[in-house]
Amino acid sequence: MTDTATLLGKRIIVTGAARGIGASAAKALAAAGATVTGFDISTAPIEEPPTNRPGRLTYGVCDVSSRASTTAAVDHAVAEMGGLDVLIHVAGLQRYTPAEEITDDEWDLVLGVNAKGTMIANQAAFPHLKDRGGRIVNFASAAGALGLRGCAHYAASKGAVLAWTRTIAQEWGRYGIAANAVAPGMWTPMYDTTRAGMSPEQLEAHDRGMAMMIPLGGRLGDPDADMAPVLVFLASDAARFITGQTLAVDGGLMMVR
Repeated sequence: MTDTATLLGKRIIVTGAARGIGASAAKALAAAGATVTGFDISTAPIEEPPTNRPGRLTYGVCDVSSRASTTAAVDHAVAEMGGLDVLIHVAGLQRYTPAEEITDDEWDLVLGVNAKGTMIANQAAFPHLKDRGGRIVNFASAAGALGLRGCAHYAASKGAVLAWTRTIAQEWGRYGIAANAVAPGMWTPMYDTTRAGMSPEQLEAHDRGMAMMIPLGGRLGDPDADMAPVLVFLASDAARFITGQTLAVDGGLMMVR
């Protein structure tokens, strides 16, 4: 029987791969046997040194809010890898501003990266997936389904990602392209920045609330142990018949709320 969970021979692009969930995902996918190109807007890490594992991981720079940058980066990566089987679109940003204080510029920034960036990255991958089929995994958030105080523009952008993903799952399914969204609840450098801005009293209250809201462990998950294995599965042929879904990987946070 064929091992449908293997990533041997898969060609995968990961955006937002310089740190956090994206970095964890890129390394895990390569360790599972895939040829992976990781992109980020910041200076990319150096190419991963060869190991005894069958996969390969290289990096490049790409601004997902720019169609020219993204299309050129994806086309180059596909040419280097000899094709494309999976796009995992992690790149995004978050800003904390009360709804009544959000400016046009800040709205455009957050929606431009998170919502428009998702559209651009998916469209850049589409021509390379159209003839052979493949997978798209877009990163959404519980905020897109439930809202998030102090982050109305972020919540709106992630709601758009959810709707976009469900729609392309319907439109592109005829090409054999499966599209799903994940809503992660992970402890990342972005979360560390958020925590650093809290007073000791706020941090204590926050942690107490998280302990009540997350049934599994009472805190956000670990990207390596809790998120990366899910992405390996979604990139594999074992997930070929799953599409249009939003998978919350958050210890039950979205379920409880």
